[in-house]
Amino acid sequence: MISYFAKKRGKKGFTLIELMIVVAIIAILAAIAIPQFQAYRVRGYNTAARADVKNAYTAAQAYFSDRPTATITTGANSPELTSGGYVASTGVTVNVTNGSMSGLTITASHTNGDKTYTISPTGVISP
Repeated sequence: MISYFAKKRGKKGFTLIELMIVVAIIAILAAIAIPQFQAYRVRGYNTAARADVKNAYTAAQAYFSDRPTATITTGANSPELTSGGYVASTGVTVNVTNGSMSGLTITASHTNGDKTYTISPTGVISP
């Protein structure tokens, strides 16, 4: 055993086995981290859709405060929502159903998300 280390004294660097072990450890860590990263992205897209449905609802309420008998047309770029200050996030689709003040229902989903959020006329958000 001593002669083995005596031969290596003048040589510097890593052996092939040591490098292969490091590469294997990095591969294992990547196999764990990449799917988690993708799940975090989907969660972020869902959060953007949830925030947009709430922002659209707030803009609709601002619009109705001046015009209680008006109705809102569907879509994120409807003039009624944009006049209330709503700006859609990239990739989020917003739909307005029954655009009257008493029956307003807004849904939103992100193109890369996996949930659709709906806000009721009372302001309750459900996934």
